[in-house]
Amino acid sequence: MLDFETLRIIWWVLLGVLFMGFAVTDGFDLGAAALLPLVTREETERRIVLNTIGPVWEGNQVWIILGAGAIFAAWPYVYAVAFSVAYLPVLLLLLTMGISRPVSFKYRSKLPNMFWRRTWDWIVFIGGFFPAVIFGVLVGNILQGLPFYFDDTMRIAYSGSLIDLFNQFALLCGATSLFMLVMHGGLYLAIKTENPIRDRAIRWARLSAILLVISFAIGGLWVTKALPGYQVVSGADPYGYSNPLHKQVIPMIGAWVRNYSLYPISMIVPAIGFAGALGAIMTARWGNSRFAFICSSLSQMGVIGTVGVSMFPFILPSSTNLASSLLVWDASSSQLTLLLMLAAVIIFLPVVLIYTSWVYRVMRGKVDKNAIEKDERTAY
Repeated sequence: MLDFETLRIIWWVLLGVLFMGFAVTDGFDLGAAALLPLVTREETERRIVLNTIGPVWEGNQVWIILGAGAIFAAWPYVYAVAFSVAYLPVLLLLLTMGISRPVSFKYRSKLPNMFWRRTWDWIVFIGGFFPAVIFGVLVGNILQGLPFYFDDTMRIAYSGSLIDLFNQFALLCGATSLFMLVMHGGLYLAIKTENPIRDRAIRWARLSAILLVISFAIGGLWVTKALPGYQVVSGADPYGYSNPLHKQVIPMIGAWVRNYSLYPISMIVPAIGFAGALGAIMTARWGNSRFAFICSSLSQMGVIGTVGVSMFPFILPSSTNLASSLLVWDASSSQLTLLLMLAAVIIFLPVVLIYTSWVYRVMRGKVDKNAIEKDERTAY
C-alpha cells in the first residue's frame, strides 16, 4: 500500500492537474467571452463567436467542479478555510460564472430584439472578464497569506475584509490571469472562426501573450525581492496525522523561490510558462493556429504550476497566525480516504478525458457564417 507521504504528494499533484485542466478547457471560453465586444462588429459575428463556445462551455466547467470536489474530499481543512475566508470572492465567481453566464447563453436568442441581445452580450462579457480577474486575485492573496487562524478547538476565525483582498499584488495576479485566458480564448477563436474575426482574435491573443510575459516576469521579481513568503522550520511530519497547529513557520523574503534552488529541475515549470506564451506569439498565424493553442495551453500549465512549485509544501498560508498555515503534510484526509479516492480517480478520470475528447472531436471545424445567417434557429 502507498505510504501516507506519497499519497499526499499524489493528491497535491492531482489538485494541480485539475486546476490546469480547468484553465486549458474552461479558460478558452472565458477568454473568448471576454473578447466578444472586441472581435465582433455586428450581429452575425457575435453569433459566430457565441456558437464557438456555446456547445462546450458547460462541459468545460466539469473541471472546476472536480477541483472543488477534490479539495473537499482530499483536503478538508483547505476546503473549510478557502470557502469561508474567500466567501465573497467565491460568491462573485458564482454570480458571474455560475449564474449570469449560463442564463445569458440560454436567454440571448429567445427574442430577436437587438437591445435584448446586446444586453445579454454584455452579460456574457462580464461572465468571462470578471472570473478571469477574480481567479488571479485569489491566487495573489494565497501567495501573500490569508488572514485566518484556528483556535484551540480548531474553529476558523477570519480577520480580513473584501477590500483587503484587492491589494496591488493581487491585482497584478488578476491582470496576469486575465491576459493568460484572453490569449487562450483568442487562439481558440482563431481556430474556430474565419476572417475578419480570426484576424482580430489573433491580434488580441498576441497582445495578451506579450502582456502575460511582462506581468508574469514582474510578479516573479516581486515574489523574489519584495513579497514575504513562508518557511516551515519545525513540526511538519509528512507521515503524521493532519493537525495544522503542531509546527513553527517563519516569514521570509524570497521564501517562495527557495524550492528552485533546492530542486533546480523545477525551473522547468516557470520556463514553460514563458516559452509557451512566446511560442503562441510567434506561431499564432501558423496553419489553423492549433500549434499556437497548444503553446498557450502549455503556458497556462507553466504559470499555474509555478504557483504550486513555489509554495510547496504550503497550500494555504496564514498571515495572521503562521502556525495555522495549511501544508500538504497537515491538511489532508486520512490515508485510507486518500487511497480509496485515488482508486476512484484511476477509474473515472480516463472516462472524463475520453468523453471530453469525443465531444471536441464531434464539434471540430470552423463555425460557418453562411450557416449562421441561413439558420435563425441556431441556439446562440
